Amino acid sequence: MTGPSSHHIRNICVFGGSSLGKEKEFLESAYLDQVLAGKKIHLVYGGGSLGLIGGIPIIAFLRGSQVLGVVPKALAIEDIIGKTIIEELHVSTMSDRMNTMFNHADTFIALPSSMGTLEEIFYIFSWAQLHIHHKFIGLLNVNDFYDNLLSFLNQVVEQQFLTFSA
Repeated sequence: MTGPSSHHIRNICVFGGSSLGKEKEFLESAYLDQVLAGKKIHLVYGGGSLGLIGGIPIIAFLRGSQVLGVVPKALAIEDIIGKTIIEELHVSTMSDRMNTMFNHADTFIALPSSMGTLEEIFYIFSWAQLHIHHKFIGLLNVNDFYDNLLSFLNQVVEQQFLTFSA
């Protein structure tokens, strides 16, 4: 496993939903695109143009980042996720989507969102626990959005259902 100082991020997978949420700070958190483009980090995401995740690919692309939206056939209908404007890769299933996003990214971050985002971040996290990968995983904890989840995870560790090893 590489340490933070030796890990160079080239491609980041951002998880987020098709809703904006009710707090303006959630929308402001989506300005992550400025960080990506400024550092020439490329974006991988689940496709579409709606919600918090929707604006990130457009601005990142306009600022020089490569963008890949990975869309399963079940979500290819525009009214579900919106239209992917940049490069779009179609896959058969949601599992194929996760595998493709995983294979194209070397770090992952979750914006405040809902069930799909939680599923995605836990999927990646469980693979880390199984030592399938050693990629970085982060939660963008805007306005303490993920505090209850982090508290739960601390409880899981305290009760020794989850352990960390190098």
